Amino acid sequence: MKFITRPPQLLRLAYKEALWRMDKNEPVIYLTFDDGPIPELTPWVLDVLKHYHIQATFFCVGHNIEKHPAIFNRILAEGHQVGNHTYHHLKGWKVKTAEYLQNVEKCQFFTKTNLFRPPYGRIKRSQYNQLLSHYKIVFWDILTHDYDAFTSSEKCLNNSIKYTRNGSIVVFHDNLKAQKNLKFVLPQYIEHFLKLNYKFATL
Repeated sequence: MKFITRPPQLLRLAYKEALWRMDKNEPVIYLTFDDGPIPELTPWVLDVLKHYHIQATFFCVGHNIEKHPAIFNRILAEGHQVGNHTYHHLKGWKVKTAEYLQNVEKCQFFTKTNLFRPPYGRIKRSQYNQLLSHYKIVFWDILTHDYDAFTSSEKCLNNSIKYTRNGSIVVFHDNLKAQKNLKFVLPQYIEHFLKLNYKFATL
C-alpha cells in the first residue's frame, strides 16, 4: 500500500500553472489543512499551531464555515491563511463545470481568497482552466493519508517525515476521519522539523 502520495511529474507538467511545491532551496514547510472548520478538531489544530508559534493554510469548505463561523474567524484572527475548497466538497470529475464553478463561488463569499484547492485533487480541465484566471490553484508535494483508516498513526508520522523536503506543501485534514492520526502525528511532526531548524509558513 502506498501511504504517501507525491504527485507524478507528468501530472505536475499537465497542470504546470498550479502550485505543487515552494522554493526547494529554502528549509521551509507549508502545512495545509483541508475540509474544516469543524468543532471536533479545528480548534485543537489551532491550539497546536499556537503552542509552536507557527502558521498554516486552511482550505475550508464553505458549508462548514457557515455552520461554524466562530472557528473560521479564529483561523483568521490568529494569522493563518485560508483557501477555497468549494462549498460542498465537490469531486470535480463528477460535477458539471457550471455547477462546480457556482459551488466555488458560493464558498468564495466566505473565504475571499486567491487560493483554491480542488477536493480530492480531482478537477476537470474545463474547471481548472476557468478557475486559473481567478485563483492560484494549489495541489501538494505530500499527501499524508492521515484520513486513511488503514494507515497506522506511526506509519503516517514516519512517512510524513521521510518524504518532507525543502518547500514541501503538506496536506493534513481537519476532518473526523483524520482525527486519530492527526492528533498523534501533528505535534511530533512539527517538533521533528523544528529541531532540524526548519521554518513553517503560510502559502
